[in-house]
Amino acid sequence: MRRQEIDYVLNRMLDTFKDVSDLNITVGKPFQVEVSGKLREVPMDPPIKALTPFQTETMALNLIDQDPRLTRDLINNGSCDLSYELSGKARFRVSIFSQMGNTSIVLRRLETRIPTLDVPMVGSPRLPDSFRQIAKEKNGIVLVTGATGSGKTTSLAAVLNEINESQSVHIITLEDPVEYRHPHKQSTFNQREMGTDFTSFSHGLRAALRQAPKVILVGEMRDRETVEIALRAAETGHLVLSTLHTVDAGQTINRILGMFNIEEENQIRIRLADLVRWVVSQRLLPKIGGGRVAAFEVMGTNLRIKDIIRHGETEDKTFFNVIEQGKAFGMVTFDDYIVRLFEKGIITEETARAYATRKGVTGRGIDTVKSRRGESTTDIKDLEVDVGYGREMESDLF
Repeated sequence: MRRQEIDYVLNRMLDTFKDVSDLNITVGKPFQVEVSGKLREVPMDPPIKALTPFQTETMALNLIDQDPRLTRDLINNGSCDLSYELSGKARFRVSIFSQMGNTSIVLRRLETRIPTLDVPMVGSPRLPDSFRQIAKEKNGIVLVTGATGSGKTTSLAAVLNEINESQSVHIITLEDPVEYRHPHKQSTFNQREMGTDFTSFSHGLRAALRQAPKVILVGEMRDRETVEIALRAAETGHLVLSTLHTVDAGQTINRILGMFNIEEENQIRIRLADLVRWVVSQRLLPKIGGGRVAAFEVMGTNLRIKDIIRHGETEDKTFFNVIEQGKAFGMVTFDDYIVRLFEKGIITEETARAYATRKGVTGRGIDTVKSRRGESTTDIKDLEVDVGYGREMESDLF
């Protein structure tokens, strides 16, 4: 299979449906694309009802294109990541991996339009106002967390674009792969790709400290060494932006602490309390009418947050409580944000309840919204007091 044939298949997969986010190539299944979170079969001519091991392996080897590092990673580690460009149409982040002795491929479509704080994704509401405050930070660490594919890179790209629009600074990004190609505006960008420009995030970050940046984007905090160098970079006056695969602020702090020995925990807590500026967690929810929308939890730092980072959460002192009480400072919980999306008619009540962190809190918020609209807050009908039963109980008591 030659590049022209691969490009034909990818074009066919993209053109069959609108708003395709991922291409899935798996043995035993037809070519599939993900649309609004659901896999859809792509019809081919001639029809392919089930891909063979030979077909998927041939596509994988052509995508790798005899690259020695990628070949070594696939053989030794069972997977490799690369970028691929469909000339003039789309770019992809490609993951090739082995499963049950066969080869599978997933291609994540990358946006070519640089997201902004006002328009992060087509059809999505603008990002919370706290993102503008994030873009104004001069040093420290900002973490954007969430599951794979939740839009972390998009949110960080919008922050970098805001810096690019307003500040004349040197920005270095370390990515795997480079997803958004930022043009030079006010800022100067140097975007480096793992495997092509550096070998690991820790090595790339260590080198970045000698390249006079003001802002450093690290694609992911994958290991202790990367976290340690990021802390050092923040301590020396850099603004470090990065991601973690965690679901909320508390888990984010605990994940970082878990990378270090117990004897080091107290020192790391002190450093994190001094250096963490914002922790933003996000998840994607299905929208009414199709597509997806991001929901956010935003935690900034104040004296109470610093105290919790230093000493840990207690029953009456949690990250959630402080975030809930910090709305005036740009903080917001997932539950409040989800209720806001429901109030605006962007998501259904079922979606709001399903994706809530604390379902009781979200449920009360939804009932408040429905009450303001004059809607019923319960499905139970024809409720009335049993007067006779009440009198019988009264006679028993007296």
